[in-house]
Amino acid sequence: MGLKRICGWIIRKKSIGRIIIIEVSSDSVRPSVLVLKEEREPELFKLGMEIDVGTALCFEGEEAPEQRSARGVEYIARKIEVYAKPIEPLPVDTMGKVPALLDTRIKYRWLLVRNPVEKAIFIIRNSLLNAAREYFSKNGFIEVQTPKIVAAGAEGGATLFKIQYFENDAYLSQSPQLFKQMLMAGFTRVYEITPYFRAEKYNTTRHLNESWGIDVEQGFINSVEDVLQTLENLITYIIEYVLKNNKEELEILGVTIKKPSTPFKRLKFQEAVDILRSEGLEVSETEDLSDYAEKKLGEIMAEKGYELYFIVGFPWASTGFYYMRDEDGVYTRKFDLDYSGLEIASGGQREHRYEKLLNALKEKGLNPENFSFYLEAFKYGMPPHGGFGLGVERLLMKMLNLENVREAILFVRDRTRLVP
Repeated sequence: MGLKRICGWIIRKKSIGRIIIIEVSSDSVRPSVLVLKEEREPELFKLGMEIDVGTALCFEGEEAPEQRSARGVEYIARKIEVYAKPIEPLPVDTMGKVPALLDTRIKYRWLLVRNPVEKAIFIIRNSLLNAAREYFSKNGFIEVQTPKIVAAGAEGGATLFKIQYFENDAYLSQSPQLFKQMLMAGFTRVYEITPYFRAEKYNTTRHLNESWGIDVEQGFINSVEDVLQTLENLITYIIEYVLKNNKEELEILGVTIKKPSTPFKRLKFQEAVDILRSEGLEVSETEDLSDYAEKKLGEIMAEKGYELYFIVGFPWASTGFYYMRDEDGVYTRKFDLDYSGLEIASGGQREHRYEKLLNALKEKGLNPENFSFYLEAFKYGMPPHGGFGLGVERLLMKMLNLENVREAILFVRDRTRLVP
């Protein structure tokens, strides 16, 4: 098959008599296995005796005719180039034999990605984003980029990170919501893969202060159902893509992902409230569901055979100002998508009529002057539109059965972490 050149780091080394076995972590999820025999390659064997775990190297070699290793592809080395040796012992076991606490994993994630299990998570994350871009490209969406330094938050309220912007106060963006809506004045379908910044003082397994989302907006819709179908199709496409392209990674993680059955269940908000109340939970009819209520609802829905399901028709009192209200004025065309008891996406049909939008801002206690840049876009022929934001880490967390959302992002920003 000819010579291959592979570069990476030694994660395991074992000597058996006059044979040295070296495992090298490179870009593929499974390590490359070098077998050095003193009798066959004395110079490389001697070099192998001198290098240790953590060494950065490149080697040239061909695949061994007999593949004895169950851990990775076995090679016979013809040349080894050493680039850097560790100057002190590694602070974590990149082989994974010694389990690390979550705090340690987070601190040394950049080093632990040499480990096949840790690496697999982020190879699948990469596939998730590749799949999303592929889906959007096939379905006529334009990728856009919106500001991350803003004058006002999409939601209002106190969950904003305030910064000094020259002589003015500004904020880190909670969401591209307002900007992607403005773009409906000139594009019919847009998406953005974007960071969210939320100054929420949570310290749960499902919250981050800097996270990533896939945001979508589409114009000239007939109803909110058009948006539900886009999100449903996107989730299905991503999961099928990962099932097709990441068999090795899923095997290493020991994860089986169920292929979604469509259409996803549509559950009215009031129905969800009634179900939860029947289980003895106190649930408000005018507020969003708590994390505990979401989790409990997920258990109930799982018993009914629903892993992915929409909650539709949220009360106006619990939503952002930009959601279109139903004719009764009590409920809106907002929805959530839940995956096994965790909200992974939120969206809906927006209010595109200028006067109603202006009134909605006032009803929510917001100053229209702070949103004048946004309101102007609705004066010049804004079509009916809707969209959603899908949490990347939350989707990955549920797909891979991770226990904590922090496992799904390389560098964590939460209530207590600002480094690395």
